[in-house]
Amino acid sequence: MSQPTIESILHEERLFEPSAEFSQAARVKSLDEYKQLYEKAKANPEAFWAELAEKELHWFQKWDTVLDWQPPFAKWFVNGKTNISYNCLDRHLTTWRKNKAALIWEGEPGDSRTLTYAQLHREVCQFANALKSLGVQKGDRVGIYMPMIPEAAIAMLACARIGAAHSVVFGGFSAEALRDRLVDAEAKAVITADGGWRKDAIVPLKDQVDKALADNSAPSVQKVLVVKRTGQEVAMQAERDVWWHELQPKMSADCPAEPMDSEDLLFILYTSGSTGKPKGVVHTTAGYNLYTHITTQWIFDLQDTDVYWCTADVGWITGHSYIVYGPLSNGATTLMYEGAPRASNPGCFWDVIEKYGVTVFYTAPTAIRAFIKMGDEHPNSRNLSSLRLLGTVGEPINPEAWMWYHTVIGGERCPIVDTWWQTETGGIMITALPGAIATKPGSATLPFPGILADVVDLDGNTVGNNEGGYLAVRYPWPGMMRTVYGDPDRFRRTYWEHIPPVDGKYIYFAGDGARCDEDGYFWVMGRVDDVINVAGHRLGTMEIESALVSHPAVAEAAVVGKPDEVKGQDIVAFVTLEGSQTPSEALAKELKQHVVSEIGAIARPGEIRFADALPKTRSGKIMRRLLRSLASGEEVSGDTSTLEDRSVLEKLREGS
Repeated sequence: MSQPTIESILHEERLFEPSAEFSQAARVKSLDEYKQLYEKAKANPEAFWAELAEKELHWFQKWDTVLDWQPPFAKWFVNGKTNISYNCLDRHLTTWRKNKAALIWEGEPGDSRTLTYAQLHREVCQFANALKSLGVQKGDRVGIYMPMIPEAAIAMLACARIGAAHSVVFGGFSAEALRDRLVDAEAKAVITADGGWRKDAIVPLKDQVDKALADNSAPSVQKVLVVKRTGQEVAMQAERDVWWHELQPKMSADCPAEPMDSEDLLFILYTSGSTGKPKGVVHTTAGYNLYTHITTQWIFDLQDTDVYWCTADVGWITGHSYIVYGPLSNGATTLMYEGAPRASNPGCFWDVIEKYGVTVFYTAPTAIRAFIKMGDEHPNSRNLSSLRLLGTVGEPINPEAWMWYHTVIGGERCPIVDTWWQTETGGIMITALPGAIATKPGSATLPFPGILADVVDLDGNTVGNNEGGYLAVRYPWPGMMRTVYGDPDRFRRTYWEHIPPVDGKYIYFAGDGARCDEDGYFWVMGRVDDVINVAGHRLGTMEIESALVSHPAVAEAAVVGKPDEVKGQDIVAFVTLEGSQTPSEALAKELKQHVVSEIGAIARPGEIRFADALPKTRSGKIMRRLLRSLASGEEVSGDTSTLEDRSVLEKLREGS
């Protein structure tokens, strides 16, 4: 693995201080206050997290030990007993928040619902009892394959309430991708819907579940619960399939939250790896609850009057941490939107902000770049004056998009929290605290208190200011993943062995390149492995290549990312064909659709390039670095001494 370079990094001089008015009312009010918190956490991390855990969460039983660290395996709040569903719901019912809006939902066709904390608690308890009635027990795993509707959050909270771990699969994934995840998690039940609305069309979710379970290919699944959302005809298999609306309302609303051990499995969420099958990232109960709770509170500066909207899907970690668990644990009003900006309604996000008076808005740079292309007239024709704080998530944001967001959406008055984190970290790791830290367009700024982030070389040494290196974390934190489900060796290899321990201390390898400037601000430069970040979604090249090679016309495939001004990266596939096949536009179109069928629309290659052969090392490894340069239209540079056949590269150059 080569050292990340920084030649393309912009040296940003602009600095935006929070307004005195914002800082005065903020949770963390000044840079001095941030520094005090950071130094306190650094001096004694365990005491820092223990104090927050005692103050911020409800416990059925207090822990014995704050941290049991057997590198690379961590246990936090050992022998403590709590329940994240209780922390998100029950504890608010004895306060004025009982009748506060917990969840505001705006549907794609224009329908809407608002659930107070009391109402959400009732629905979660009823559905938790529904799960129990179908034989789901503490320790079981439940697959959730849903549109962005309230029942998705209700299902997650109900699973957590009874101690069944959920594994949410993004509704854009194919039947094959769903099946692989259900099989790996050994899911006992699947919760889905007849369909979901997506960009003016219905996504046939139940049909995909049926395909995933066909021929007993996911034998652990015993029950399928189906929400009636879009109303189209779906096949219901006797004994296995149950309608949500027929079962849930009959259930008692009395379902005490199960006291869960701090380290009991809360959920598995699958994320793409650079090689092999997707990784089942394991998060457990107490540490994750605390970390999402406090990061939501401080980073989004949550106030009781806020209407908070994170635009992610619950199928991704951002939806878990910052639509459901983090906001509800804080007693906030969180908004869910089923739709997405599209040609028929390019201003839909701004309509939602205006309709509900959204105050905190958290979205992806990909969406921001798409909004810029749609034109300023859409946000300019809506009243966005309710906004007081903006955030970005999913990938580094380019300064031009940051400035547009600041000016056009934020009216130059809203601080922007540019957040760096991962599925594996559970919550945000590097970000501005909006009342305390001045921002630079394109920089994630400073580590969250308790996070010992660094930029290092492959020996674990801190690199100099403005030198490229690897983003790393030097000490465990409560929200960290615990392992890869069923594969602890893969967990160790992937995250803890790229960089050797320094002075006996293990270092978490994030897989991103980064640099630190002279102010200690972090600039994240993107992935250093073969994972492509398309519109904030991390996709493994191996998965896409495997899908292409499964087509009978394809002999070999190599997939790389190339820069895209809207999506961050686009997928370019270099394909060699079986002997009798010939390249054509029709075949390229067919291969793109084949990938969609195998994985989902998010993995559709933007471009298929046919080649006689692929550039390989003498040991047979495809040199993707060269293909990335070709795909991006850059001059191929660097060491090519291991290239087996230089003529392959020349032919590809001519073809580009």
